[in-house]
Amino acid sequence: MKTLIIEKPGKVKIRETDMPRPGKGEALLKMRYGGICGSDLNSYRGASTYVSYPRIPGHEFSAEIVEIEKNDFDLKPGILVTGNPYFNCGTCYSCRRGLVNCCTTNQTMGVQREGAFSEYITMPINRLYNGKGLDAKTLALIEPFCISYHGVGHADIQQGERVLIVGAGTIGVLAALAAKTRGTRVWMTDISPQKLILAERFGLTGTFVNTGPGAFEAGLEKATGGDGFDVAIEAVGLPSTFQNCIDAAAFGGRVVLIGVGKKNLDFNFTLLQKKELHVFGSRNALKKDFLDLIDRVKADSIPLAGIITNSYSFIDGVQAFADFDKNAASMLKVVLEF
Repeated sequence: MKTLIIEKPGKVKIRETDMPRPGKGEALLKMRYGGICGSDLNSYRGASTYVSYPRIPGHEFSAEIVEIEKNDFDLKPGILVTGNPYFNCGTCYSCRRGLVNCCTTNQTMGVQREGAFSEYITMPINRLYNGKGLDAKTLALIEPFCISYHGVGHADIQQGERVLIVGAGTIGVLAALAAKTRGTRVWMTDISPQKLILAERFGLTGTFVNTGPGAFEAGLEKATGGDGFDVAIEAVGLPSTFQNCIDAAAFGGRVVLIGVGKKNLDFNFTLLQKKELHVFGSRNALKKDFLDLIDRVKADSIPLAGIITNSYSFIDGVQAFADFDKNAASMLKVVLEF
């Protein structure tokens, strides 16, 4: 079969590899769609906090079951599934408390362990979720939606509150969709006008470009009259965008950090005390998030596929990474079709 491998930063190859053989408790899957996410792009750029090389990327996917043993999940050959790509140890303090998404030795597919960008993969059966009739392209978007949905859940957002999403990438746009399901008013800011134009298609209350001296402050004043946002969600992973969220949050507000970065932020931490801010980190997602969103997307017809701006054949995956690297400011979700 064919497998896409990031051999080192900036170098991707498609190579012939052996077909995997499912072990006890595993299923053999034929890949249908895979999404290239921001962490995959960071791996390609050499900017990932966690990845080692060489590495098969990919943890957003839909696949068809080819072989599977009898199981308690009513999963059978021919069913389309997605999967939970965050492998937890089961024994650390987080796992023992049920917080498996923040396992202290977490291994995410495509990062600390091999990912999904092969024509066939194997997965533990208990990590697979029935797509319940969702089309393969939409099903591949459930995992990134889960990341945003899980993060938004930390903020306990109430109907009518004002929410700011900092970052108009895939996770930011999906965070906006997740916040909107709670009856909120959602604004978004980014340095890329092109991405904000794409984001506006999802019915945001407002957007503003975060470039130039005073631009962020002007956007904040226009949106809230100086009151600040009830919730500010960071979906970039830069010190400056986290600072944006701290500054944008109202007194008594909430800040959620979803973005992942490698740089430090030096800021006046007393601002957290002065504003009595509630700051939450959000990592990965839980089985419940996957199951909830599969049902919700199916029932509510949430336009997930609208985030896809570019689609490539899997055999053109090398070009897909190169294009995404060069044009990230104007590309939202990039998918590979197997």
